[in-house]
Amino acid sequence: MKLRKIYILSFLLFSVQFTFAQINFTTSVSKNKLGVNQRFRIEFTVDKQGADNFQAPSFSNFKVVGGPSSSVNQSWINGKASYSQSYIYVLQPKKIGQFTIEPAKIEYDGSKIKSNTVKITVVKAVEVPKDPNNPLYVAQQNIHLVAEVSKSNPYIGEGIYVVYKLYVSQNISVNDWRVTEAPQYNGFWNQDIDVKNINVKNGTYNGENYRYIILKKAVLVPQRVGKLKIEPMKMDFSVGVPTGRGDFFGNMITNNINYDTQSAIKYINVKALPEKGKPIDFSGAVGEFKLNVTTDKNVLKANEAAQIKVEVTGRGNLKLFDIPKITTPKQLEIYTPEHKEQVNTSLIGLRGSISDTYTVVPQFKGKYKIPAVTFSYFNTKEKKYETLKTKDIIVEVTEGKKIPSITDTIENKNKKRVVENNSFRFITLNTQFEPKEKEVFLYSTKFYWLLLLPFLAIPIGMFIGKKREERANDVFGNRIRKADRLAKKYLSEAKKQLGKKEDFYIALEKALHNFLKAKLFVETSDISIEKITELLLNKKVDKEIVDEFIEVLTDCDFARFTPTSNVMMENEFEKAKKVITKLDKHL
Repeated sequence: MKLRKIYILSFLLFSVQFTFAQINFTTSVSKNKLGVNQRFRIEFTVDKQGADNFQAPSFSNFKVVGGPSSSVNQSWINGKASYSQSYIYVLQPKKIGQFTIEPAKIEYDGSKIKSNTVKITVVKAVEVPKDPNNPLYVAQQNIHLVAEVSKSNPYIGEGIYVVYKLYVSQNISVNDWRVTEAPQYNGFWNQDIDVKNINVKNGTYNGENYRYIILKKAVLVPQRVGKLKIEPMKMDFSVGVPTGRGDFFGNMITNNINYDTQSAIKYINVKALPEKGKPIDFSGAVGEFKLNVTTDKNVLKANEAAQIKVEVTGRGNLKLFDIPKITTPKQLEIYTPEHKEQVNTSLIGLRGSISDTYTVVPQFKGKYKIPAVTFSYFNTKEKKYETLKTKDIIVEVTEGKKIPSITDTIENKNKKRVVENNSFRFITLNTQFEPKEKEVFLYSTKFYWLLLLPFLAIPIGMFIGKKREERANDVFGNRIRKADRLAKKYLSEAKKQLGKKEDFYIALEKALHNFLKAKLFVETSDISIEKITELLLNKKVDKEIVDEFIEVLTDCDFARFTPTSNVMMENEFEKAKKVITKLDKHL
């Protein structure tokens, strides 16, 4: 029994000694891929005091151009001590190829410890500055502002996203930064996605290990076909660049500099939607959608209101197309619909629903059919057009007035008013009436006019019918007239939304776009600042008025993402109303 206790005690002492003897000895490099004419730094770091007899590996494929130098970092935070000692070399490759740097060795507590191996890829010579130790060059090599785009060749109306990442290597420190110029998305409908928390993550850039943060996210929907440009984001930094020298205590001395950089320009090639199979009622919806038409009451009484809701749900450019309209019999009184949007923006695009809710009030008893509604969209997943169709809605009015017929109308006109009186005050027995000559109707002027009237009505009716048919077949003209009505509608909608920043500017922008569609005969996909300017100037509109219109249109785009007061929104509304009035006079 006593011997067993001795064994257990010895095992525990050995385990404790082994735990305290754990040591980390690592190899890290400033870059894993470089030109044959470039240099890189290799650093061997041990995290325990008492390690000694450091032995560097054989740098047979590299030339040692600096080092060895060492630095010591020791701290005491919240009662915990930390320690690290580094051995640093600056190397330059001798030839092109892939090489493995063998581990370094160090002694600790009587044992030899090895670091990890590192692979280096050496390529052809690259252009380097005259002084590769220049702090600006070091910052340029170790800080990268990158714009990552989800798709470079989308369809017009198809949502994509862009993410801006800042990559910083382990070799330098960024003390402060700020965005000096936000990116521009000309030709895109865009909406930012909130980046709530900026967290530092580890990742790779060009095959090398970096720390990075996500600065900005945005959803973009291209509005015209062709090559569109995403302008760069620009930033300023305060950067701490290591000098390669240590102070009296072994801490690395850094040189603080100001540095600015920008992301690369990104080009997006926007494809046109195919003309083959495009439905007549296609209104520009792109994505994946569902259509639903519902009513809260199918049976009701006269003068009792019913709500009919037309709703489109799904993923795509939900804010950039018109919902299909319903048509009702003339016996059902219908009011202007209430428009609602419940759309969430994320990296997968716009997702949610948009709806129009109509209030319908019947006047007469009977059964009425509200015809089915159709909705066409381009499915980006299947790459084809799809048309959705709902079922007919039957509304039954159980109580109310009877629908007047033509016979009832004539009878009502011929009825005379009867005056009732309970007493006859006076009855005249002797009258003074004289006979009147009766006018002969036959062969009179009135007779001949009435005889010719049906013959005159025939060509007039044919002319009116022909004009109605031409108007019904004029699809383009109907679209223009519809856009004119929508411009007035959205301008009034913008006035209602005063005080609600995003809703106000969305409604105001839609009014401006629909006004252009009505007056310049352009589609939404063709609307751009350059195109608008060209068309208006060709119409002999004063350049001052054109600049005013472009300014209002641009303000709508920027104001949604900047602080705005109610006074500013009211001023913007007045400016939009005045410039539309001026353009309307010229056009």
